Parts: sequence; structure tokens; C-alpha cells
Amino acid sequence: MRTGGSDSFFIYTFGCQMNQADSGIISALLQQEGYRPAESDETAGIILLNTCAVRENAVDRIEHYLQHLQGLKKRNKDLIVGVAGCVPQFQKEEMFSISPAIDFLAGPDTYRSLPSLIEQVRSGAKQASLEFNAAETYEGIDPLREGSISAFVPVMRGCNNMCAFCVVPFTRGRERSHPFSSVIGEVRKLVASGYREITLLGQNVNSYRDAEEGRDFAALLDAVSREAPQARVRFTTSHPKDISEALVQAIAARPNICNHIHLPVQSGSSRMLALMNRGHTIEEYREKIALIRSVISGVALSTDIIAGFCGEREEDHKMTLELLADVRFDSAFMFFYSTRPGTLAARTFEDDVPEVVKKRRLQEIIDLQNSVSAELYQQAIGSSVEVLAESDSRRSSEQLMGRTPGNRVVVFDRKGFQPGDLVQVLITSATSATLVGRPEES
Repeated sequence: MRTGGSDSFFIYTFGCQMNQADSGIISALLQQEGYRPAESDETAGIILLNTCAVRENAVDRIEHYLQHLQGLKKRNKDLIVGVAGCVPQFQKEEMFSISPAIDFLAGPDTYRSLPSLIEQVRSGAKQASLEFNAAETYEGIDPLREGSISAFVPVMRGCNNMCAFCVVPFTRGRERSHPFSSVIGEVRKLVASGYREITLLGQNVNSYRDAEEGRDFAALLDAVSREAPQARVRFTTSHPKDISEALVQAIAARPNICNHIHLPVQSGSSRMLALMNRGHTIEEYREKIALIRSVISGVALSTDIIAGFCGEREEDHKMTLELLADVRFDSAFMFFYSTRPGTLAARTFEDDVPEVVKKRRLQEIIDLQNSVSAELYQQAIGSSVEVLAESDSRRSSEQLMGRTPGNRVVVFDRKGFQPGDLVQVLITSATSATLVGRPEES
């Protein structure tokens, strides 16, 4: 085992659940080589930023954190700073010009090279490892996870969809699925360790395909639920064009597969969906919603919305508002469009919607979605819901926070329960984002 502060590392994770899962892989790889985790960036000899390039403001946050690290490096001349993940893969060695604090770069397919990159930096040269590896799924790496209740399990990496606004194909490469047997093996370990919830991850899990036997995501999801019968099973993210009837039937048939589907739509206008290269019309999206609701009892739906994409007209925006009013999603991730260099949209279209218009449209989307969410949550008052307790409530240790199978956040009186417990909770009040209740008497 290495000793000394110079061989302790701290990972700051930006962005999505896939990045959180990747940080577990990075931690495992470093600890295999004798590096040890630090409690904070102040006590670390190596600081690694695991980054997300999907939103422009995510890049801004990274640059702000790098300014903080410049100060740390002035106080600790031996401190090593690396930037990993999607941002360096996207911006390549231009990253070094963003901040003098950066010592090395690593892309999503090169995490196995991190120990050697660190040692090369110690020899006095800045380093970059940004190659794509179409075969890399990090099979054989047992990720280190925080907590013992919920676990992320990546089942595929990369994306083939080439949506006009999205950088993922350029940062994570082509789709490749983890072997079916590898996923089941990881789930088996999690079950043995007592995890209560497992979330299968992929940029588009619906297009999962096992290379050995050709089994699809519906088959994988069913198998995982049977391997972990006492655990909740979730998945994200889905692409609407790839939602199959077999997948919907699998969710409905298995009691431990959560009745929540995150189904990004981005716009309510077929014209905009075509410009975005989404591969489906809004009518086809509505048909998928109808299929899901006809088969899965009490299903909760969430989505992603982009306001002000290139060429969006006022009538397109109104169609998005109509979709939100009609479908009545539980929740949504809502953003206004920002150009990502290198994407199809950046190469092809003019970013012609003024920012003031983007912000006004986004606010109208947010206001409508908040009102829908508030109505749906108010309707839950008086109902009894099953909640997996995850942690103490932010406001009080006398309360716990958890989620329903439909992914609704619930805060409830502790009454002797602990994180990891399944609790039947009577809902007594609600906001637009949180249900509040008390445990029912057994």
C-alpha cells in the first residue's frame, strides 16, 4: 500500500448518473494500484474532476472549480490535478489552455491508464490519454460505491443516435453493451451485499443487445429483476423510438421493477423533432405513452425538454406546452438550448432564437410543469405509498427521505425506521416536488 498524502486522491463528480458510476470505476482502478481516497480536496495529493459536457453551464462549473484548484496548487506544489470524462474527450488538448492547474487528461475509455498518467506527470510532463476504445466496458472492474442502499450498474456505453444537440456520441463513442452474464454477475454481488435498489444505466438502455446471445433490454431487465427479487430495479435513460411492447410488458409483469419511466421528448413539435434528428414524430411519442399507460398500472412518467432549439417558432413552443398539459408528467428536466461545438446542430443550423425568448419560453414550460406536478402530488394526499428510506431528511434527523416506486420523493417521520427500510407511509401533505407523510401503524 502506498503511503503519504501525495498518493491520496479525491474525485469531484459532475453531471449524470453514468459519471457517478464511472467515478466508482476510477476509484477501484486507483485503489488497485495502492492509491487511497482522501476525505476532501484539501487533504488530497491527486484531485480528479470527472466531467460532463452535455450542458454549457456544466463546463462553466468545471472552469470555476479549476480556479479554486489553482489556489490549492499554490499552497501545495506537489498537488496533481486531472480532468477526466466527457469534457476533455470533447475539447481534446485545448483543455490545457483553460487552466494552468490541469496536469493530465483522460477520456471515458482510458481510465485504466490513470495510474500511469499520474506517474508520468510526476516525471514532469503534462499528459493526455483520449483514445476511443470500442471494446472498453470495464468488465472485470468491481466499482467502489458510496452507501449500501442504492447502486448504479452500467449495462452499455456510448450512443449511436446522433441527436443534433447532443455531444454524447462524440464524447463516449459508439454503443457497446456489457455482456449479459457480466451484468447478472454484478447484480448477484450487489444482492449478496444487501443493496435494496439497483439502477441499470446507459445512454439509451433500450438499444441494449448482448453480443453473445442477442438478448435485448427487455430480457436483461426481466433477468435482473429475478436475480434480485428483494430489491427494487430501475433503469435510465430510454429513447422513445426504442421503447418496445416487450419492455413495457416486462415492467408490468415483474413486481420489483419500478413503475417509473424517464422518456425524454425534448419538444412537442414534430418539425422540431425532425430538426433535432430524434427519429420519431410527436404522434409516435404519444402512441408510446398510450402503450405504457395501458399496460403498466399507476406508471409515473418524467421527461426532458429543450426550449429554444434552432429554428423553434412560437407555434412549436405552444405544441410543447400542449404536450405537457396532455401527458401530465410527474417531473421534467427543463433547459434552454445552448450550442455545443461539434454537434450536428452547431455544424448545420444557426442558433437563431434570441436568449431572451429562450428564457421566456423555458419559464413558461417550468411554470406549467410545476403546476402539473403540484396537482399530481396533491392528488396523492390521503394515499398509502411504499417508500424505500434512503437518508435523513435535509431539515431534520427526526425525519427520513426516500422514494416511491414511481420515483416520487417522500419525507416522513422517522419513528424508529432507518435508511434501507421499506416503509408504508400515509401521505398527509405535498408540494410540487415532495410528498410528506407519516408511517402507517403496522
